[in-house]
Amino acid sequence: MFVHLAIHYPRPEYVDDVLASMHRVDKAAEGAPGLIQIGAWRDENSNRLVGLAMWESEEAFRASAGRIFQIVADDPWDQWSERPIDVFHLTKP
Repeated sequence: MFVHLAIHYPRPEYVDDVLASMHRVDKAAEGAPGLIQIGAWRDENSNRLVGLAMWESEEAFRASAGRIFQIVADDPWDQWSERPIDVFHLTKP
């Protein structure tokens, strides 16, 4: 299994914009070979939003990632975010 985890730090006035962008990624990923689960989550203790995608393998993720993330490539992340997105690619040791 391979996990793509993205932690977003939206400015308060852009939370809805970032969440909408994340939902576009979710929609673009629907039906991707090897995708187990994808979704946006909100941290209850902060303003952070978390994108979590679980894949059968890193290869499956890499084969679809370009197409999936192209949908949000032109979103104004510098304007929407307080700081850069933290991205983690997780595998079991």
